[in-house]
Amino acid sequence: MRALSSSGQVEGQAVQPMSESETNGLVFRQAQSKDLTALVELEGRCFNTDRLSKRQFQHWLKASNKVLLVAENHQGNMLGYGLVIMRKGTRLARLYSLAVDSAARGMGVGRALLEALEDHTLAFNRLFMRLEVASANVAAIRLYESLGYKSFGIYQDYYDDHSDALRMQKSIKQAHANKHLTSYPWYQQTTEFTCGPSSLMMAMASLHNNTPLTQDLELDLWREATTIYMTSGHGGCHPIGLAIAAHKRELHAEVYISQAPPLFANGVRNIHKKQILEVVEQQFVNKAEQAGIPIHYQACELTQIEQALADGGRVLILISTYQFDGKKVPHWVTVTAVDAECIYLHDPDVDPEKESPLDCQHIPIAKQDFLKLSCYGKTRLRSTVILRKLE
Repeated sequence: MRALSSSGQVEGQAVQPMSESETNGLVFRQAQSKDLTALVELEGRCFNTDRLSKRQFQHWLKASNKVLLVAENHQGNMLGYGLVIMRKGTRLARLYSLAVDSAARGMGVGRALLEALEDHTLAFNRLFMRLEVASANVAAIRLYESLGYKSFGIYQDYYDDHSDALRMQKSIKQAHANKHLTSYPWYQQTTEFTCGPSSLMMAMASLHNNTPLTQDLELDLWREATTIYMTSGHGGCHPIGLAIAAHKRELHAEVYISQAPPLFANGVRNIHKKQILEVVEQQFVNKAEQAGIPIHYQACELTQIEQALADGGRVLILISTYQFDGKKVPHWVTVTAVDAECIYLHDPDVDPEKESPLDCQHIPIAKQDFLKLSCYGKTRLRSTVILRKLE
């Protein structure tokens, strides 16, 4: 996105796109061909360099892969415009230009216009909004940060004046979900190896609001459900172990595993350790059978997850963190909702250097990406635990 001049502006379920909206006395509508002259004039007042030409405006007015909004007062005066470009074949959108007239300084037009752009972009099923802003424009960066945008890189020598651009991104689908999805308890794991218990706790608390979200319960559940990987570090939690722990706390549990145990023995080279791991897994199987916990040796499909949620159930899934951090590590998360385009996850693991707790709540995953996310290892293990209240 291009930098604005220092005249007080800031830099730069599927629904049908809205044609017009109103916020705090401002009217936001989709730009039309009749706005061409006003857009070019506003561009000239706001930018000294990197200006959009009349020809470029003509192109974007006709293009289908864009959101181009104008902001007006009730007298019909154009106070600003915003242009979002949507890359075809992806779930990404890019804020290409945001311009606010100096006459509208202090009216909150920039913030309101950007929020309107996000809402319209969501209607095109885009999950993320990206932008570039001059690294020296502190006011603009603060605005974007206050709206949930986070830095993820720098473009060197980006603008015509050779200044650098800071790259920022926001999960607009997630921000929308945090506001509108049903409240679902979230808990941050306190150790690097207790994602399973933490995910189970979130699901339990959503079914029984008296569930204590404490480290004591987190560690108790881990001791009951751990596989004892016997590799480096502490063991993770087995799906059957989590189901047994839930059953012990008066919940109906059901397990789906795409392969018969042992599930994780291929990652253990030492023969003795591998044998111990297999014994532990068999113990889980035996205990589950004694408790009457159903175990299905098949993958749980997305349609089954949707049905479980619709019936009041709660769902834990094992994922590979490769899609999140480039590391092939098994990781438990809780499914909070499913809509026409996305499956939403609560992730108990927060990286304090890169994200906040809100970033780990209702994370949107496109349905088309779910299969790739929800399998682990060379055997493409898929595992799901479904919990329900006892009747």
